[in-house]
Amino acid sequence: MTQSSSGPVSPGLVLFALAIGAFAIGTTEFATMSLLPYFAPELGIDAPTAGHVISAYALGVVVGAPLITVAAARMPRRALLLWLMGSFALFNGLCAFAPSYGWMMVLRFLSGLPHGAYFGIAALVAVSLVPENRRTQAVGRMFLGLTVATIIGVPMANWLGHAVGWRWGFALVAATSILTVILIALFAPSTPADPKASPLRELSALRHAQVWMTLAIGAIGFGGLFAVYTYLADILLEVTHVSPEVVPLVLGVFGVGMTAGNLVIPKFADRALMPTAGGLLLFSVASLLLFSFSIESVWTITPVVFLVGVGGALGTVLQTRLMDVAHHAQGLAAALNHSAFNTANALGPFLGGLALSHGYGWHAPGWVGALLALGGFVLWMISMAMDRRSHLSRQAASA
Repeated sequence: MTQSSSGPVSPGLVLFALAIGAFAIGTTEFATMSLLPYFAPELGIDAPTAGHVISAYALGVVVGAPLITVAAARMPRRALLLWLMGSFALFNGLCAFAPSYGWMMVLRFLSGLPHGAYFGIAALVAVSLVPENRRTQAVGRMFLGLTVATIIGVPMANWLGHAVGWRWGFALVAATSILTVILIALFAPSTPADPKASPLRELSALRHAQVWMTLAIGAIGFGGLFAVYTYLADILLEVTHVSPEVVPLVLGVFGVGMTAGNLVIPKFADRALMPTAGGLLLFSVASLLLFSFSIESVWTITPVVFLVGVGGALGTVLQTRLMDVAHHAQGLAAALNHSAFNTANALGPFLGGLALSHGYGWHAPGWVGALLALGGFVLWMISMAMDRRSHLSRQAASA
């Protein structure tokens, strides 16, 4: 049991409240990609230019995660979560009224600012509720909100975009964010701020080389998923030639893959964290290569989209890795995980769009994605080698 503002509640209710926030964030992050074919014409831009809107949100996450986490180091976690989700509701609601491409860019950047700090603080709250040998599973349950968003929230936003207008997709996110504020106020633990917390202590995370290596693995390795997912709706319409009504179903299959990954993979990660991360990166290389050969038919692209989604469990695994290697500066490290993944969210669409604009065709995002996942695996090997050297040095020092 834990303590909320209204008395003791079960960890399950706390995780549920946190997961609803993850659902809101996952919906806006992924639905914006699926709404790209609808808002691009209205704002007078082409698909590669519309991809910059995705990158603007990602840049907001990259900037906001460290700045907010460090600045709010002394703030009680529950109060910070309420503030973050309130801001998230406001900016996403304003996106529904964006009158031009320029305004959409600004509002998507502002919408991204609370994202990383929310996930970082929510992850710390989640792991505080369970025994140490179930930390990754607790983080995975919180992340289920994000993965379920790709099954329900994203297809719903995509359907709204097709049926009544893309602006309603952002209204859906704003409403869900307000619900999150209510649930966190009811169920999140009401605990005082850590008296030892300070901006300088949080910044000490940046002294650890393995923190930087883990962030680099996420920034490069996860970019492959975004290189494909950003253009998935366009590929389904332009190459696979499905009807617009089928697009949300395939996007939902991606979400089922992410959910399956976050249900199953954390159990392996709690036993062997880094080997699980390496295996996921190789799995992503293979599935992204398959994607390039599967786009001609809905019957081949759909199962491959599921496999690409499973690789999304890398985010949960690296979240726990960062908390391990950051020592006493876990807040900043946990938040920076989402800076890294939204660097990937900026890098993947940019490189995928670059390949498209240079005439390499709709197969190109899969090739770009596989190369990025492979780059993440190379960084994983370097990180493992650093771990081995550190372990041998400690053994020699104690001998």
